[in-house]
Amino acid sequence: MPHGWTSYQMTATANGNSLTRTVYTRGTGPAVVMIQELPGLTQQALDLGERLDAAGFTVHAPHLFGPLGKSSVVGNTLRVLCLHREFQVFAKGQTSPVVEWLGSLCRHVAQDSGAPVGVIGMCLTGNFALSLIAEDGVVAAVASQPSLPIIGQEHLHMSPADITRSRAALDAKGPMLAFRFDGDPLCKSAKFDAITRAFNDDAQRVQLVTLPGKGHAVLTAHFRDRTGHPTRAAMDQVLGYFNERLRPAP
Repeated sequence: MPHGWTSYQMTATANGNSLTRTVYTRGTGPAVVMIQELPGLTQQALDLGERLDAAGFTVHAPHLFGPLGKSSVVGNTLRVLCLHREFQVFAKGQTSPVVEWLGSLCRHVAQDSGAPVGVIGMCLTGNFALSLIAEDGVVAAVASQPSLPIIGQEHLHMSPADITRSRAALDAKGPMLAFRFDGDPLCKSAKFDAITRAFNDDAQRVQLVTLPGKGHAVLTAHFRDRTGHPTRAAMDQVLGYFNERLRPAP
């Protein structure tokens, strides 16, 4: 168990299959569901959870695959490819079944806390945040370096029905955030172009933020906690956004 974290088991369905995963949690205050990226639920991801905790949020981090607290790009890529009932990483115009499970988790957290929640998806799970904003209990979502499908950056990893639901949710709830590095080889400019076509054709439903440089993991591995660094500005924007949405003025 990582220091300062507790855990619980979450069981729900994903495309008709029962799925149980451990969810790690820490902090007090409004809830944020932090979905791990491809390298794993790494130490850098746990560090992000600690930053959210320090900012006054309760973090719920589902452990979807891979060794806890470690980075394993090759090993976890193979694991994800084997989890075809949960992840369909090559699918264009479709949504991975695990998003159904994550939606159940968001509803559970919202019901348990008695308040709306926020969501962060990163890399492999970045597109998932675009889908989860449609959940009734979710009022804030951040898609950091959304990279699926693995082949075909000009497409979204969302079904047309999910896009329709998310557009309606964003019209009601206000814009969400998305981040990428300008030189990111995994989340290219074509991905933001696809988001623009799907969501921003007649209004700004997704605020797209492109950081200078060739990094990938905006909030974790390539985050630098230095004043003036673009990732620090991105982190401050995320925290401000969650404060605004999850702690509305009376």
